[in-house]
Amino acid sequence: MIFRSRYGIGRVNKQTPGASAQARRDRQRKVTYYVKRFLVVCFAGFFLFGVLGIFIVINISKGLPDVEGVSTYIPAETSKIFSEDGVVLAELHMEENRVLIPLENIAPVLQKIVVAVEDANFYDHHGIDFKGIIRAMFINMKAGRFVQGGSTLTQQLARNLFLHRRRTLSRKLAEAVLAVKIERRYTKPEILEMYLNQVYWGHNAYGIESASRLYFGKKAEELNISEAAMLVGLLKGPELYSPLKNYKRSKQRQKVVLQRMLATKLIDEQVYHDAFNYELELKPRQGFRYKAPYFTSYILKQLIDMYGEEAAYTSGIRVYTTLDYRMQQKAEQVVDKWVNYGNQPHWVKGEKVPSLNFQQGALLCLDPRSGYIKAMQGGYDFINNQFNHCTQAKRQPGSAFKPFVYLTALEKGMSPGYLMEDSPVTFNTIEGPYSPRNYTEEFSGNIPLRKALEKSINVIAIKLNYLLGPKTVVETAKRLGIQSPLKPILSLPLGANEVTMLELTKAYGVMANNGVRVEPTGIIRIEDRNGTVLYEHHREETRVVDGKYVSALVQMMQGVVKYGTGINSKLPRPSAGKTGTTSDYRDAWFAGFVPQLVCLTWIGNDDNTPTQRMVGGWVPALMWKEFMKTALVGVPAQDFPKPRGMVRVKVNWENGKKASEYSPKDKVFEELYWVGAEPKEVDTGVIEWKNDRESDPLESFFKTF
Repeated sequence: MIFRSRYGIGRVNKQTPGASAQARRDRQRKVTYYVKRFLVVCFAGFFLFGVLGIFIVINISKGLPDVEGVSTYIPAETSKIFSEDGVVLAELHMEENRVLIPLENIAPVLQKIVVAVEDANFYDHHGIDFKGIIRAMFINMKAGRFVQGGSTLTQQLARNLFLHRRRTLSRKLAEAVLAVKIERRYTKPEILEMYLNQVYWGHNAYGIESASRLYFGKKAEELNISEAAMLVGLLKGPELYSPLKNYKRSKQRQKVVLQRMLATKLIDEQVYHDAFNYELELKPRQGFRYKAPYFTSYILKQLIDMYGEEAAYTSGIRVYTTLDYRMQQKAEQVVDKWVNYGNQPHWVKGEKVPSLNFQQGALLCLDPRSGYIKAMQGGYDFINNQFNHCTQAKRQPGSAFKPFVYLTALEKGMSPGYLMEDSPVTFNTIEGPYSPRNYTEEFSGNIPLRKALEKSINVIAIKLNYLLGPKTVVETAKRLGIQSPLKPILSLPLGANEVTMLELTKAYGVMANNGVRVEPTGIIRIEDRNGTVLYEHHREETRVVDGKYVSALVQMMQGVVKYGTGINSKLPRPSAGKTGTTSDYRDAWFAGFVPQLVCLTWIGNDDNTPTQRMVGGWVPALMWKEFMKTALVGVPAQDFPKPRGMVRVKVNWENGKKASEYSPKDKVFEELYWVGAEPKEVDTGVIEWKNDRESDPLESFFKTF
């Protein structure tokens, strides 16, 4: 560059002060220009980003649920079934095992630990913890992977209640929006309560109460600092850190939680060491989910029928049942013991056999006055066989059906002392000749109905059935509670028709309850989660038999226990019963009762194969006696009502006449008769000749009137 100057001509030096200042000013102008451009772009970007963000938030907000619903939201809660004596028999849940409790019922130490570990600024933020987000970002960047989240307890609550768990930007934004809304609507204690009742703790346990009971068998309000730290440690990975799966790993996680408490000065060094070294007592895991599983499954089916499957499992209902758990435990023990007994070698009729060849047994007990089912052991080994032999199996009752025949005879005017001849007989039927046989293959001659029932004589029962009419006997059984179809056939008294144990027990309950039928029930009351009664059982009583006939029958059945086929069941108190054995030994029963309890026992096989000559007076009677001795502890002995309108008369069994000095002493017994139906003719000792024609029992019966 050339300038004119009075000093001459020369070249300008670029390092002169004037040139340097000019260059600096040029650079500043360029920087200012670019900064302004950058700021404008940034402002525009931030503006657009803000508008876009607001637009996204507004759109996301439109699709989000109203947080007002959080307070009225009813999460799935575990339903519970209780025994009459307060034992929790079952906690029913499908996907979630949950018990809701108020915040005051949660140990304060656990509340503090959750806040310290999961959301230290919980009481300071308004749903979103920006400091926590920034801290988490730096920790994750430093680690080179995701190791810490910035979600607050409120955000976690929003996610658990309303959102999916996939990590997406839209979900995080929705989570933040909901968290702010929840914070504006609810107090911190309310949010903490909802969180602790909602969060997952592993092994299908939702909510702190379920978790506390699952791991430690105690209520959440009873947790100590060591237990609380262990539980809070599970939140990072409930299945991964479960002490039931990996105790060592769970202790490591507990240590991290305790260290966090120490760092935040919630505890001191001494408490830290004491808590970590505290010996935790974990609750043993059950072999299967329910106590009294046969009974509980029976109740569950009713609940599903009443309310549907989802409500039965998830509505949090409380079901109060009739079961006496003390009796139930004894029932389970008795069935297990005697089925195992049957699998051992035995001597039967002089022959040693490897087993008695029965694999199943059942026991059912109810209170005949209320219809309450007190014990139900529906089989042996529920884990491998859930079939309930008390309610689902239809089996032949054998001679346990005979009391219906004798009751019909009493109602028709026959007396316990009425004599019938136990002798061979053949009936001509449309299916051909039918000749019933006795179990002993012997015949007793003239014998009163009382003694025939004691000895369970088949021929007498068949003759009675023929005399009375099978349809009449069927009607009697139906009145007492047998609901299964019954064919009016000659072999009806021998249990040729199949019935369930429950209906047979109900019918025997009528005998124990002096002629009043009470419908069996397993449920006393059902309440919703708030204690409102949804269902309450009302006893249904129906008099189906006149008490005088039932009391006469019961007196006869007391003889079965004292002197007859049921002598193995004899108790040191008034009791009555009847044995039952099918002709091919496929089923063996004992049905017995006292005024306060009726109980039936059964043994057999699911494939209907015969047992090894098992009769009702053997194992079933022994099962009944063992159970009843425990069940009746504390229950005062009580006698049955005495039959009305009867008179005692000494008679000669050979001819049915009133006994006299001429009667053979070994044939004279005192028998009961309805007043007016007792023998009138006195035995003179003169032998009467009979023709060869067998007398008609119907004719001889009516001759007594």
